[in-house]
Amino acid sequence: MAVPPDFVAGQVLTAAQMNKIGAWLIKTQTVGTAVASVSVTDAFSADYENYRILYTGGSGSTNAYVQIHLGSTTTGYYYAGLGLSFSGVAANTNGDNLGFVLAGYMTAATVNFDCTVYQPFASNETVFTAQFVNTRTGGSGNAQFVGGWLNNTTSYTGFTIAGNTGTLTGGTIYVYGLRD
Repeated sequence: MAVPPDFVAGQVLTAAQMNKIGAWLIKTQTVGTAVASVSVTDAFSADYENYRILYTGGSGSTNAYVQIHLGSTTTGYYYAGLGLSFSGVAANTNGDNLGFVLAGYMTAATVNFDCTVYQPFASNETVFTAQFVNTRTGGSGNAQFVGGWLNNTTSYTGFTIAGNTGTLTGGTIYVYGLRD
């Protein structure tokens, strides 16, 4: 296992030390109050092939799934998810030729959204993976893993996050470029 670099304030960093960094913060975007969706522009470029998107610190107006779509493309998304409810029952989800991929969950207390997007800037089909926790209590909540793809070869520079119902408030969206 590689040892992470240990930096000291004021230290001059070498190229070798910098090249060990696996993820680079590309962009942050603050989420407003009671917004139906959040568009993030200029997030993807030729600088990185793959990206990780985290949305933390926010809340929703209701219990709902949070979805992602690229650019203005609203068809051609396919996804399937598998989860396990807190009561031990398997929970499956899927979508066929929709306008989004599920990538998170929101409640009045929190939003949890962790999505990796593979090759969104390249002229290839874009693949998504996400993991999140549906935090409902009483045995109906679950932990889910979702995989999906966008069936086109368009190059994208941005994305939109929205709840499948309700609104989002506060928090920050972080976009990281992943080193090859």
